[in-house]
Amino acid sequence: MTHGIMAVDFEERINYAKLRNERLIKVKEQIKRHNIGALLCYDFDNIRYITGTHIGEWARNKMQRYVILPKNADPLLYDPAAPAKRKSAPWIADRTFPVVGSMRGSIPPEVGYVTTLAKSIKQVLVDYGIEKEPLGLDIVDIPFYQAIAKEGIEIVDGQQVMLDAREIKTNDEIEVLKIAASMVDAAYYNIAQNIKPGVKENELVAIANDTLYRLGSELVECVNSVSGPRAQPHPHTFGDRIIRPNDMIFLDIMHSFNGYRTCYYRTFVCGKPTNAQKEAYQKAWTWLKASIDVIKPGVTTADVANSWPTAEEFGLKDEREAFLLQFGHGIGLSIWERPVISRLFSFEHPFTIKEGMTFALETYCPSADGQGAARIEEEVVVTKDGAERLFKFPVEELISCGVPGV
Repeated sequence: MTHGIMAVDFEERINYAKLRNERLIKVKEQIKRHNIGALLCYDFDNIRYITGTHIGEWARNKMQRYVILPKNADPLLYDPAAPAKRKSAPWIADRTFPVVGSMRGSIPPEVGYVTTLAKSIKQVLVDYGIEKEPLGLDIVDIPFYQAIAKEGIEIVDGQQVMLDAREIKTNDEIEVLKIAASMVDAAYYNIAQNIKPGVKENELVAIANDTLYRLGSELVECVNSVSGPRAQPHPHTFGDRIIRPNDMIFLDIMHSFNGYRTCYYRTFVCGKPTNAQKEAYQKAWTWLKASIDVIKPGVTTADVANSWPTAEEFGLKDEREAFLLQFGHGIGLSIWERPVISRLFSFEHPFTIKEGMTFALETYCPSADGQGAARIEEEVVVTKDGAERLFKFPVEELISCGVPGV
């Protein structure tokens, strides 16, 4: 992170107007490459990528808000808060319109809003002379899909179009990702200070939320907090277990700053670690470091996956059960973007790593004594020379805390 998070007059920081423009240019390029007439996006992250607008997480799963991006034209935003957007987002104010959909079926089909919506979208395509060309659609509910199909519109997979556009990050996007990561650095410092016997897993979740929102996070999407034997196997959620001396504790913090996410695991131990715990952590770090060292433009996801152990080597029966444990995934406006890296499929279907990609790498190793597990993660941006790590909280050694004399 080069500068602060506020806009100031005395130095060039993140240029959000430039960020919005560069993202839109990339989407328009992919529309042409995929030979479609327009994109219709309901995915909140795609809407934000195209329009630079946001309405809050309350509306994410309502299937109510969308954007249409015709080829050779600027985006048209359909938003429940259209009057506010015309005031707050001048770059799209004259192309923002109110919308009423079905709200995931809450408004009954007999009211007819789904049919009305499909016809209105068809009319937009007619107005731009592209109604005979394929329409890229990312996500949709079934009644709307049926209604739009009745209008004779050819639907193709628009999510792949958007993922192609979002694959390589701009310099400003990378800077936002670094700021998001710096907020989690602070959260982990506060968490480490509070790990001690008697603290519950969910209390650590509360500390993470408090720190992040105070620093300016717009969404704490998830905090996993897992301690002691709960870590075998990884439950992927927090509980209310009371932490005891010699417990290993790992957390994953997923939040967003201006839309850009983190996925950030760290592991601690309450007190002095056992030899088995130290060995588990060292294995997890060795696997993770090896995968980071492989990364440079031109290598493939198969090369990265080859750095990780087989499922059987850490106690699971196959790679399907081990999926998400020795794992890599692109990160940006969404937690999961391209590339996705796994021993489950990356050897048979390798994907080339490119400069400007940003992704997370994560490893997991259970302690041989059954009393915990190590789970650690790094995010990297691919440079011309290799991989730049975005996280700063210490990772090379297992961190002890919470018991006097440690």
